[in-house]
Amino acid sequence: MSDKTVITCAVTGAETTRLDNPNLPLTPGEIAVAARDACRAGAAVLHLHVRDPQGNPTQDPETFRTVMEMVRAECDMVIEVTTGGAVGMSAAERMAPLALSPEMASLDCGTVNFGEEYIVNTLPLMRVFAAAMKGHGVRPTLECFDLSHVDAAAVLIDEGLLEPPFHYGLVLGVPGGVRFDAATLEFFARRLPPGARWTAVGVGGRASWEAVRCAVEMGGFIRVGMEDNVYMEKGVKAGGNAEMVEKAARIAADAGLEPASPAEAREILAAVRSRGAESDGGK
Repeated sequence: MSDKTVITCAVTGAETTRLDNPNLPLTPGEIAVAARDACRAGAAVLHLHVRDPQGNPTQDPETFRTVMEMVRAECDMVIEVTTGGAVGMSAAERMAPLALSPEMASLDCGTVNFGEEYIVNTLPLMRVFAAAMKGHGVRPTLECFDLSHVDAAAVLIDEGLLEPPFHYGLVLGVPGGVRFDAATLEFFARRLPPGARWTAVGVGGRASWEAVRCAVEMGGFIRVGMEDNVYMEKGVKAGGNAEMVEKAARIAADAGLEPASPAEAREILAAVRSRGAESDGGK
């Protein structure tokens, strides 16, 4: 499928608010509709954060269950839950949605500055997360915010906690973290294991769209969405996540690439269908 690219849409995130963009989906129903529309626009993977009734980030598994069921009723996207959660959450909180056996989950591969805060991911903690994902049959996306995170993930591979094929999220542009530029992204990608797949994640308006273009040029996959960026271009806020996916798909098309369907993304990423998806016919 060399003519295909996998587009992930991170529709909500943990930190974005409606002050940033009034079109941010927050409720379970809004997230499900945003996922459906993003899927129709070409996104195959949903990177999923959820919010409580007050709009605050939560890792409550019942909220995740509700949203995942609503998404599956609307479309067949691959669901990748966050285990990064939000600043200040405990490891137990962050891992809670893994009990639902989603198809995929993010696995942060090291401690990272996050603006004025930081998120802790020590190597022992990474082992716990990786073992939990392996136990629940969840395919991890190895999120690397720093070059050392690539090497930390290699430790988990050597210890047998991670199994191929490997999929990385290369996250650049987080305030206090590694800045985004094409040369840095290319250097990160060259340090990955042979045959690994990777998705470029640029945080912020300029970085997000540059990451899309660079991913297309360098053979990586694409991620867009209001978790990472709320702008279509400088000074123009997105009307919704689907609009961002449509723009990403156009950039890919200009390079001769088509968005992979959810079924194709499952084959490419070796994502396993969750028990819930199997029981409801994959809706």
